[in-house]
Order: sequence, then structure tokens, then C-alpha cells
Amino acid sequence: MRAIDVHCHPSTKEHSVSVGKYMAALEAMLGRPMRSKSEDEMAEDFRRDDVFAMLIAMDAQAETGEGVITNDYIAGLTTRHPDVFLPGWAVVDPWKGKLALAELERAIRDLKLTGTKWMPILQGFYPHDHRFYPFWDLCQSLGAPVLIHCGTTAIGSGMEGGGGLKLDYARPLPCIDNIAADFPKLTIIMAHPAWPWTEEAIAILLHKTNVYMDISGWRPKYIPATLKAEMSRRLQDKILYGSDYPGWSPGQCLDELQMEGLRDGVIEKIFYKNALRALKLADKVKAAEAAARLRSK
Repeated sequence: MRAIDVHCHPSTKEHSVSVGKYMAALEAMLGRPMRSKSEDEMAEDFRRDDVFAMLIAMDAQAETGEGVITNDYIAGLTTRHPDVFLPGWAVVDPWKGKLALAELERAIRDLKLTGTKWMPILQGFYPHDHRFYPFWDLCQSLGAPVLIHCGTTAIGSGMEGGGGLKLDYARPLPCIDNIAADFPKLTIIMAHPAWPWTEEAIAILLHKTNVYMDISGWRPKYIPATLKAEMSRRLQDKILYGSDYPGWSPGQCLDELQMEGLRDGVIEKIFYKNALRALKLADKVKAAEAAARLRSK
């Protein structure tokens, strides 16, 4: 295993359905079409790069009206390809209330997904709004980490009015800071470098022991300089690797990150050691390694 990629979306047709009307703008920003792949093709992408992946479900129906990537589908990918997919991230639409709470508990308890992912911009909610505190209380009680999108998003970029999506929902202050303070035993990962509020995110990472960041969605050379400077210093134990596949190739991001001149020992922390510790993945990685050995025979 070269790395644990904590932030991946399926590249199958399910992803296209969930992105819906925003797909053309997303492709324009990436500068290439996003062809749907089969599950086997997707699994081979990660095997080729020697990466264990954590895939993400999707549900923002109340706000966008687009399709859903179910938690059962994400759990099934781990069952069908246990040598490459670690138990991934459940997603529920926070506006579905008690039904969403019940689904979230089922996804963690019964489907054995690792934690939950939230996309405040697409889902149209402020995470620190007390109406949504039951979700954080449940995750804390279940010991399930949460991955929360922070900063701008490619989805809606270049569309009229940004496709109606509002970036302020994903500002780290006060959203992440309030949740981290009110739920101190809840592990929170800020997804992406949180630009244009990167320095706010750094302040939270330094202040709150239960908050981490993944650096997905950004080519390494474009990671904001203030964050890049801290990755080898005060934040070397707080940064997790993520690619935001299929937007970016895991292997390409890993190669480019190694060329950024990070201090000795920091690469291993970012590539996999921090994720093993923060997300308590040791047993899940051992199971995936055993499955990989069986597959290679």
C-alpha cells in the first residue's frame, strides 16, 4: 500500500446521475470529459496506483433535486472489491430529518461504513445550525468520524449564479469551529484546503485537537502557500491524503506531492499514517491487505 485515499467519488454511472445538471460545468473546469467506468475499471485505477480508497455516497436531493448514490451501493463496492476499497463514507440529506438520522445509524451500525460525508454547499445547510446537532451527537456516540466539505467547489463553477450554490455554507469559521468545540470527542476532517478561508482552517487545526484536513481536490502545486508551509511543520500530524477521484488521478497527485519537497517522514504521515490513526483504520487496512494477497494468488 502506497497510500490511503480518504476522499474518492465513484467514477461509475452513479456519479454522473448524482452530479446531474452540474456535470457540464465540472467537466469544463477540469478541461476534459468524465467518462463513466465499470466497477472493475474503477477498482483497477486504484490497484494500479497501489492505493486503498474510501468512496463517498451522495444525497443532496432536497436542495438540488439530483440523484442519489446510496449507502448500500458504497458498502457493496467494499464487499465486491475488498482488496482495494476500504469501508467508505455514508451520506444522508440533513433536510430529511428523522429519516436521515435513522439511515445514518443504519449505515454505520449495519453497513459498517467508516463515517459520514457532508457537502454543505450542495446540501444547502450550515453545519453549526443547532437544528442539525442531532447528526453530530449521533456520530459522536457511534465513534464515527465526519468529513465536511470546506471552501469553494468546482460544482457550479462558471454557471450562471454558480448554479444557485452558496459558498458561505462551507466557511470553516464558525461552522467547523463550533461543532468541534461542542462535540469534543467527534473526529472532524475538513475536506479540501478550504480556500479562500485557508488561514481560518489552519487556525482551527492548530486549536482543536479533534479536527483534521484532507488535501483533496487540489493539484499539489496549487495548494495555498500558507497551508503548504505548515504541512511539514505544525500540521504534519493533521493532514490526510485525498485525491477527489475521478476529478484527479490518485497516482498523479501522490507523485506531485512527493515533488513538493516535504520534510523526511512527513510524506508517510500524509500518505497513510495520519489516516490510520485519526480514522482508526488499522483493522480495516489489515483486512484489505489480506484480500489483496488472496487476489494475487
